[in-house]
Amino acid sequence: MSGAYIGKMADGSWQVYGELDFASVPGLLKRSDVVFELDDDEPLHIDLSGVPRADSAGLALLVCWVRQARQRNMRVEFRNVPDQMLKIAGVSGLSSILPLTES
Repeated sequence: MSGAYIGKMADGSWQVYGELDFASVPGLLKRSDVVFELDDDEPLHIDLSGVPRADSAGLALLVCWVRQARQRNMRVEFRNVPDQMLKIAGVSGLSSILPLTES
């Protein structure tokens, strides 16, 4: 799959669907600015349970999203992070930086 997308859920959180890899991440990053247009003190919740596979590009996307949130004085939390991404984050030393919760 070369496409991934993000959609807003009824509860106000966001859901990512599709594989996060070198083919899909650049397009998703360009289309995700709308996620950070909120003017709310609540944390931004991004659910990754719809991600069947991710590589290091997917993890880089999460780092970019954390940076975008911080630039807007927002907090972001990633929920239902796939085991594969948690392992990559652990090996790369990013698990202590990224707000990740497993499923």
